[in-house]
Amino acid sequence: MSSSSERARRVTREDYMALASFRQALRSFLHFSGEAARSAGLSPQQHQALLAIKGFSDGDEMLTIGELAERLYLRHHSTVGLVDRLAKRRLLKRVPSATDRRKVHVTLTAQGESLIDKLSSAHRAELRRIGPGLHRWLEMITDEK
Repeated sequence: MSSSSERARRVTREDYMALASFRQALRSFLHFSGEAARSAGLSPQQHQALLAIKGFSDGDEMLTIGELAERLYLRHHSTVGLVDRLAKRRLLKRVPSATDRRKVHVTLTAQGESLIDKLSSAHRAELRRIGPGLHRWLEMITDEK
């Protein structure tokens, strides 16, 4: 919740400009991301799934389908369908839990690893390009004046 001093401070014209610019930069990045995914033959949601699996799994610890659903803000059954499509393309595989038969983990295949590496390199380069503007607008928005 906002502090009383934050509520008392009026939103200035510069605040509106910074908020609008920041939001536009985020939308631009998301547009870039969607186009990059599509050019790699993925939907943006499939790209997000591969990134979540790569980013939140480490060696011995793999995401379950339920955990992936939470990370993507999807319902479990929608995530199962997404995993089915990615498994059919051989980008990930299911691994039954060794300790709980109800749980299924997901892990990237070599092909999935290669694809997410390529996409992530492109995304990192784009963030390096737009990062200074994002940083500047975020500072303007969060500055306590």
